[in-house]
Amino acid sequence: MSKSTGSRFGRILLWVTALIGLPAAALALYWLVTLPDVSRLAKHHPTETALMEARRAQAKEQGHPLHIKYAWVPLSRIAPALQRAVVAAEDASFFAHEGFDWEGIKDAALYNLEVGEFKRGGSTITQQLAKNLYLSSERSLLRKAREALITRSLEHHLTKEQILELYLNVAEWGQGVFGAEAAARHHFGKSAKELSVEEAALLAAILPSPRRYDPIRHTAYLNRRQRHIVRWLERGGSRKAGSVNRSPSEPLEVVPVEE
Repeated sequence: MSKSTGSRFGRILLWVTALIGLPAAALALYWLVTLPDVSRLAKHHPTETALMEARRAQAKEQGHPLHIKYAWVPLSRIAPALQRAVVAAEDASFFAHEGFDWEGIKDAALYNLEVGEFKRGGSTITQQLAKNLYLSSERSLLRKAREALITRSLEHHLTKEQILELYLNVAEWGQGVFGAEAAARHHFGKSAKELSVEEAALLAAILPSPRRYDPIRHTAYLNRRQRHIVRWLERGGSRKAGSVNRSPSEPLEVVPVEE
């Protein structure tokens, strides 16, 4: 290759690199600039979430209004049994990881390969909170990347107790039902603080598909899932949610997670 040809090739390579690299850098900068300020969640609870907005828009498209049931309560007014049940069922290593359960992600990927379809996501409570608060239900690598950035930010700015409090207050628990207080009143006619172990386990059991089980239908699957959670709670002993560890010998059955 002559010197002039090499020089021309070098200029072309430089331009190609710039054309590819600059948009990627611009996109990365845009993401960083437009990331939500999660630090304010330490003092100000959200009045509405992206998931609530999405459910309202879906209902409007279907031609009927959606009445949102949502009442914020501090963690101290949510039954410890429900706190522990949700951690045990949704993210057993919640108090140990920093936003991502890599072992859970690996297990989910292996399970999905085995069954040949996407059934498990391996998402932690923090990842689910990031999605519920800020993101659409679109399944794409770009959305997952943004979810990961928000997850890290949540873990950096908030304590585990604050993250759990947020999640329990914005999680979907039925048709237009969001948060533990609204769920307890909707399904059992009582406050979240008054929930029994069995009721808490049932609410945790329906979390992967809350609208499917509203009103609650005691199917064989749901009853088995509830019993598993109750056994975990009884074995855990301690009142701290993080002390309840998932037993590998009793995996939960899986239903597709609602988007």
